[in-house]
Amino acid sequence: MIAQTQHHKILFAGPVGAGKTTAIAAVSDIDVVSTDTAATDDVQSRKANTTVAMDFGTIQVDEKLSIRLVGTPGQVRFSFMWEILAQGAIGLIILIDTARPDPIADLHEYLQHFQFLMGRPEVATAIGLTRMDLGRGPPRQTYVDALSKHDLLLPVVEIDARNREDVREVLLILAAMLESTARGH
Repeated sequence: MIAQTQHHKILFAGPVGAGKTTAIAAVSDIDVVSTDTAATDDVQSRKANTTVAMDFGTIQVDEKLSIRLVGTPGQVRFSFMWEILAQGAIGLIILIDTARPDPIADLHEYLQHFQFLMGRPEVATAIGLTRMDLGRGPPRQTYVDALSKHDLLLPVVEIDARNREDVREVLLILAAMLESTARGH
């Protein structure tokens, strides 16, 4: 009997330019399927293209396990897609671009929007801080403190979304959280 491959989904969310598409491309075993289109609104001052539906990549762990990486559109006007894309997700990585004008407000906004997913015991969540190397945003501890205002204790990791090892680190953190939950800890 041939064992069937299990597929699990990890969702990447966050504001425009936080690095969702880039992070997925950094670790995906396939070319990322992207629904980017030319930016025509205030986004065009930050980047030429923006995701309007989703990004998709995969990691083939072994012949029995595949991880599907799904990136949400960053613009709130496409938020109707967020719940659709979140269906079946076992992990959520919220990326926050620390060089944006108010990254703490961005964090609060995405925590609020994704509360429906984070409230599920079978879903692990981590926060990835991107562009920390630019030195424009608050220190990491400020984000940890912001989480406590939501009664959340989540991993907060500084990452370069272009760096495969940085993105893998966050994925491994999620895997450890899921394993701990599965064992009842």
